[in-house]
Amino acid sequence: MSLRALTQQERSDALLKAAQARAVRAEAKARIKSGEASIAEIIKAGAEDSAIARLRIVDLLEALPGVGPVRAAAIMKEIGIAASRRVRGLGVHQARALIDFVDDK
Repeated sequence: MSLRALTQQERSDALLKAAQARAVRAEAKARIKSGEASIAEIIKAGAEDSAIARLRIVDLLEALPGVGPVRAAAIMKEIGIAASRRVRGLGVHQARALIDFVDDK
């Protein structure tokens, strides 16, 4: 079964919506990097904002100062979070463990 073809207007609307979602996620990562927001605040915002809910946890961790791809992967492995997990997919215990880990460090 194939998807129906989008009209030019539907396609441009979808592209605009995707660009806005990327901008929201980039702004959230910038707030983490600058220290304006904490991991807990971003996870809480993910419950209300679908764009932030689609933010990958590894990208969120890499936005922290001093955390790169290797360290982010190690943190996720230690906590028990899959590499493909997004903010929306975190369980209550995973979210609490992540927040506690980042706050302790």
